[in-house]
Amino acid sequence: MSDIDKLRDKIDKITFDMIRLLKERNDIAKEIGSLKTNMGLGVTNEERESQLRAKVLLLCKEIGLDEKVASTFLNVLLNESIKIQSTNRSTHLSVFLKAKALEKEGKKIIHMEVGEPDFLPPLVVKSALSEVYDKGYTKYGDSKGMLEFREALTKKVSQSHDIKIQTQNIMVSPGARFSVFLAISSLLHPGDEMIVIEPAWPAYRENALNSGIKVRTIQTTLEGRWEPPINQIESTINPNTRMIVLNYPNNPTGKILPDKILDDIMKIAMKNNLYVLSDEIYSNYAYRDWKSVLTYEYDKSIITQSFSKSHAMTGFRIGYAISNPQIIDRMAKLQALCITNVAEPIQYVSMRALDADTSNNAKIIKNRLDLVIKKAKNMQIDFVEPDGAMYVFAMIRKDNFDTVAFTNKLLDLGVAIAPGEAFGNYQNFVRISACQPEDLLNEGMQIIDEVLRK
Repeated sequence: MSDIDKLRDKIDKITFDMIRLLKERNDIAKEIGSLKTNMGLGVTNEERESQLRAKVLLLCKEIGLDEKVASTFLNVLLNESIKIQSTNRSTHLSVFLKAKALEKEGKKIIHMEVGEPDFLPPLVVKSALSEVYDKGYTKYGDSKGMLEFREALTKKVSQSHDIKIQTQNIMVSPGARFSVFLAISSLLHPGDEMIVIEPAWPAYRENALNSGIKVRTIQTTLEGRWEPPINQIESTINPNTRMIVLNYPNNPTGKILPDKILDDIMKIAMKNNLYVLSDEIYSNYAYRDWKSVLTYEYDKSIITQSFSKSHAMTGFRIGYAISNPQIIDRMAKLQALCITNVAEPIQYVSMRALDADTSNNAKIIKNRLDLVIKKAKNMQIDFVEPDGAMYVFAMIRKDNFDTVAFTNKLLDLGVAIAPGEAFGNYQNFVRISACQPEDLLNEGMQIIDEVLRK
């Protein structure tokens, strides 16, 4: 036993040394984060990470260490740095919370920071809410969702996309966000890698960080019309890559990928046996031809949908995921652990809402978006006109422009917009939402223009 004890003492010493080094590394990462903020730089730097990754793999060959083990360990360290450096970053949600606090103080705020339609849900929702009690939808239920609701969703999805799916392909969740969380947390493991095409909704990265997953970003550009380079996606994939996230129509750019690019991405995913997580909650707000990932009938795809945008039911927190039964089972087990099941009253109301005609919602948002675009064309900003969704993602046409200070100034004047850094390394960008009535959008855009001119 004395030999074992000696070896254990050595392991303990190494472990304690590693913990001390981790503390030192985190302190340095914090300093770097402060410098990045002062210099207007983004948190992540793919080029820098790639250089470090190459050096680590070279070291593995020199010392005879398994490359996968080292890569996993490196991903954990990189994620820790990202968490530390992201703490004080401004997001659309932080702006929204500040705006809500100002409203409580009696200040008028024009909300152009969040994608929340101002109109009411379909009228059937009102009557359905009053039926819940008498119909007995008040009990514990299946973690995947009420059978009759999943049957209704199955029929709706099959008809919409001209495909055949079964109830076992559907799982109801409290909003699409939770489906995203379940997919990432139940299918991937700490140290795995997930590809995200940016600019992107920040929840993909945040959910990955929460689960110890390393996000590898594919950064698209305004000049490139927000189209991801296929060769960059291919070169990013390695043995640790497990998933690629798609979101089209895109938040924040409104981009819809050309069929050829989407086809190429799906071929790459299939070739490398990757999960494809496709967030399609803006599909009802597509203003040109759009194709769902469902149409590829790829066994490792997970499609998330929501009633928040399509039916203006943001506060109801109801969405669903579509995938193969094995993936749905894994997601449902985690959902059961977290929340047991989605509230039956909300499921019943949403089931009734499926029969409502919501096509006018897209027309309203498109008219409002056109108004924002028209106003924006006369301002000191550059953007690509969106193909869908409800946003304009615009670059401020000024050097070294502090968009966080800009959004804070606008908030003081009663206008809330989202800083671009929330969606990736886009410090010179802002996202403007077109979800308010036209008179408020006019007023908001005028205030934005005046502040930019000053």
